[in-house]
Amino acid sequence: MGLLGNLFGNKNSSGKKADNLPWIVLSSIEQIEEIKDQSNERPQLIFKHSTTCGISRMVLNMFEQGYPLDGDRADLHFLDLHAHRDVSNKVSEIFGVLHQSPQLLVIKNGKVTFHTSHGAIADTDLNIVV
Repeated sequence: MGLLGNLFGNKNSSGKKADNLPWIVLSSIEQIEEIKDQSNERPQLIFKHSTTCGISRMVLNMFEQGYPLDGDRADLHFLDLHAHRDVSNKVSEIFGVLHQSPQLLVIKNGKVTFHTSHGAIADTDLNIVV
């Protein structure tokens, strides 16, 4: 199945998005506390994506094509804003970061250490911020 099919909810049996990056689908508020806890061991990234926005889709494609990290350096969470707006709102509340779309957050030791949005996501050097 292609990228667009994956963006609209097709997942493999592990719960991860079935494309070229090790996406972990972020779909519940309970996962946010797990992400905070896991960020004490290794960085956690959250990519907030609007499935109806062409700019968000373009930025997601650029992000996926240029993603430099292997799966051992950070966990990569994908949040579909339309399917899980309540989760997005809770992410904003817990981490104190104003919601934008698309948006990338880096969480370390329970706190957001870096965030950016829109085209600046593609310009981010993850080797520096992670």
